[in-house]
Amino acid sequence: MTNENAIENLDKIITKIEFSRLQVNNQKIVQLVAISKYSTAEDIKKLYESGQRAFGENKVQDLKTKQEQLEDLPIAWHFVGTLQKNKINNLIDLNPILMHSLDSLELAEELDKKLKIKNKKMNCLLQINSAYEDTKSGVNPENAVNLYEEIQEKYTNINLKGVMSIGAHTDNNEKVIESFQVTKKIFDKCKGSTICSMGMSNDFETAILHGASMVRVGSALFK
Repeated sequence: MTNENAIENLDKIITKIEFSRLQVNNQKIVQLVAISKYSTAEDIKKLYESGQRAFGENKVQDLKTKQEQLEDLPIAWHFVGTLQKNKINNLIDLNPILMHSLDSLELAEELDKKLKIKNKKMNCLLQINSAYEDTKSGVNPENAVNLYEEIQEKYTNINLKGVMSIGAHTDNNEKVIESFQVTKKIFDKCKGSTICSMGMSNDFETAILHGASMVRVGSALFK
């Protein structure tokens, strides 16, 4: 990816985000997280120099490597992948600005326990399996609000900031919209939640129209 490609790609995505955002609410802010999991540190740097500040990785080791390679840049790193329990301590040490994939009460318990030992806190999103797909992680929608409240009450070293979901994996746009609507309804019921993270390269415009305040775009930026 050349510097010119980086500028052009970022400009296109921001234009689309703004167009969708203004159709919903001109006071609304939508944050873009560039998903860099298949990209090099050099490409991340080019996007950073083009104005992008938030980047997301889905493997703890990749996050560590890229943090080290780009330690001179004040990047806002997000963790967006499934977190294995044996990697919790490693992730805590990397201090991501936001962990998107808190997908069970069991993970919350283990994460909170290890955060307490290290005397640290972590900002997290509760992941919702809004389309009930076996291939996706996340809590079932009907349990989500109660689980959100339980985590808030029990696990004080976890700062729940909102919810995350992945849109339904289908060409049926109505099903995709329905999965976003499910997530947005849960977000609205969760006390104190400020982030509704949903929408990726192929559906982020639809996600914004249905309530996303954060989108995760990878392939459309790094090409």
